[in-house]
Amino acid sequence: MTGRTIEELAVGDHAEVSYAITGETIREFVDATGDNNPIHSDPTFAATSRFGQVIAPGMLTGGLVSAVIGTCLPGPGTIYLSQNFRFLKPVHVGDAITARVEVTEILRERNRLCLKTVCRNQHGEVVLEGEAWVMPSKAHVEYEAPRVDLSGSWSPAYSPAAFAVQVMSLWLVGGLTFANQALRLYHPRVLRPSEPSPVPR
Repeated sequence: MTGRTIEELAVGDHAEVSYAITGETIREFVDATGDNNPIHSDPTFAATSRFGQVIAPGMLTGGLVSAVIGTCLPGPGTIYLSQNFRFLKPVHVGDAITARVEVTEILRERNRLCLKTVCRNQHGEVVLEGEAWVMPSKAHVEYEAPRVDLSGSWSPAYSPAAFAVQVMSLWLVGGLTFANQALRLYHPRVLRPSEPSPVPR
């Protein structure tokens, strides 16, 4: 993974990563955060809601944005300063969510970036949008992370969904400070405005 400095970034740079939301993803997030709202875990209860089925916690989707920021743009060493979200559509088990961030403003003298943050489902519908302010690393970073499971032991297999859960947990517990040890997910890319976006996987 590459952590870019503010001098290496330009307005319009963007990155995105796609994830499949599974029942296991939601269970891991609920276990990690204690968000035991039955609308996220009890199909019988969720069937009586306005959504008619289990939905993913909104902050799980938000965690995917955090993962893109920490692994792709600006990348390792980034510090989260603030984030707002608007949750526009529910996310269900089986949805494929593409999280995307784009540089919209650069304050070089303060080492600050403003990022547009958007998540879309497999139908191209926006399920979440917002804006983040972050502080990129002051030094260029080239980092190859050891893979870690949720218990903290070393493991060669670590799913992107589980990583997003852990990222969101660290974000919530750490006061929006992104963990420097991030993992490479689904071959993310940072794109210049002139480059076409890859087809969501």
